[in-house]
Amino acid sequence: MAFETLLGNDRLKENLTKSLNQGRNSHFYLLSGPTGSGKHTLARLLAAAILCQKDHRPCLSCGPCRKVMENNHPDVITVEDPEHKAVAVKIVRQYREDVYIRPNESERKIYIFPQELNVEGQNALLKILEEPPAYGVFILLTNNPEQVLPTVRSRCTELKLQSLPESLLTTQLSREFPEASQEALTAAAVRSGGYLGQARELLEQGNVLPPQTEQFLRAYGEKNSLELTKVLVSMEKWKRDQLIAMLESWISFLEEALACRSGMRPLHPLTKALSAQRSPQDLMQAITQLQKTVTYARSNVSPAAVCGYLVWQLR
Repeated sequence: MAFETLLGNDRLKENLTKSLNQGRNSHFYLLSGPTGSGKHTLARLLAAAILCQKDHRPCLSCGPCRKVMENNHPDVITVEDPEHKAVAVKIVRQYREDVYIRPNESERKIYIFPQELNVEGQNALLKILEEPPAYGVFILLTNNPEQVLPTVRSRCTELKLQSLPESLLTTQLSREFPEASQEALTAAAVRSGGYLGQARELLEQGNVLPPQTEQFLRAYGEKNSLELTKVLVSMEKWKRDQLIAMLESWISFLEEALACRSGMRPLHPLTKALSAQRSPQDLMQAITQLQKTVTYARSNVSPAAVCGYLVWQLR
């Protein structure tokens, strides 16, 4: 069963495999689950299964399956709008018209919507969902199914992705991040809520720190004013956006150190050390000062002035 490439969600995969192998597929699927839950992986596997030419779908070895997984099948269309958070209604309408152009080489034509649709976009899509052509299939991804209109949701087959058991998640993470400590793997699994994508992001952020971040965490934890000044002075000529991103990442590390004092597992040894070196009051004060500097930087205060302010406040 090729759906096994999607971790966990055994009942969902069993039911989906059974229905597809019996030739029963919906014209509209709603894939729901938090960020990092596997919606994009499932959408691609589902599209491959619908177009698969073998008995056990998806086989991932026939021509259509390979094309879908390589993202170059002409009858699998991804509807995106990179310039907006939600797909603009004009783009939905454009693809709504495209639906009536028959498939190029398969019996089905599949439209994947990886972005959220606003009310206008959903209403535009609803018009085609009410009377779709026999070959049309729509796969809509959402983090929050409650935001999907009842009239749209009532026409879908909803596939709800579940969180993964900690043991399964940490096993997978250990394969992908062989250099991470068991403590970091477990912390990422717990803090992600059991979702692989979120756990990956946590480990990617924590495994390799920019040198300025490592220097800042060490200097602040050790109360080394000289080293703290050095790292901040080195950032005085940075571009404003670059500085804001760095300061926001420092806020996240300090917040993690504060949470560690309440028993949360740390992702990085420096965070663990910082939680022991600094009091909750120190950490809260530093977080407040960093938040102020982010506000100042966004208000066009120069990077040099922002860094100078932090040197004075955090020394």
